[in-house]
Amino acid sequence: MNIWAGQAALKGESLSALDVGCKKGTLLRHLERRPHFENIRLSGTEISTYEVYQRALYQEIVISDLMVGQPEIRSESYDVVVCEQVLEHLERLDLAISSLERVLRPGGRLIVGVPIFIPPLAYLRARYVALSRVLRPWHHWSHIQSFSLASFFRTMQRHSSLKLLDVRGFRIISEGLVAPLENYRWWWKFNRRIGALIPFACTEVQAVYVKRLPPSALTRTGNVQRR
Repeated sequence: MNIWAGQAALKGESLSALDVGCKKGTLLRHLERRPHFENIRLSGTEISTYEVYQRALYQEIVISDLMVGQPEIRSESYDVVVCEQVLEHLERLDLAISSLERVLRPGGRLIVGVPIFIPPLAYLRARYVALSRVLRPWHHWSHIQSFSLASFFRTMQRHSSLKLLDVRGFRIISEGLVAPLENYRWWWKFNRRIGALIPFACTEVQAVYVKRLPPSALTRTGNVQRR
């Protein structure tokens, strides 16, 4: 995102971004240490009045819920929308994904990340969670959605008209004995390299989508190019 902010700065513009589910400040912790952060107008959403990391660095914090479509946020408000590790917690993926698309400006980018499993495990876990929620309704499941890489793509395609630009996996192993390795840059670089080569075999995936320009804008662009 910092690269996009730098490109906007060259045009004399700023980059408006929305971090959906910003409580822990994961995105902000990454952005604030990198170039062109001062050219990003970052807003965040949360479902309640949590204590948010570095609240003063956000343009605003909106109390809003993806499950009801985020009506508090105007359509086509942001150049970039980031939704990391959120969709797996939600019942209504149709409302959530269509809302992410709605608040994005034409030509804007959506960065969305979810945990994934290899296809057999994703299917088996989905069936197990569904059965458990019937037989043990008192048990709280944090991750109620189970994705493989392919099923994640199908879900995004089913509920949006966004175009996939890029995808990469991350974390070949994320827990247990290897967890301390995440404090080392070489481990992160190794995971990202593996994720770029075989994203379906990772434990998480991050995809970048773009919101298509309306036909009228495409026509104007085509006319300019022909002149």
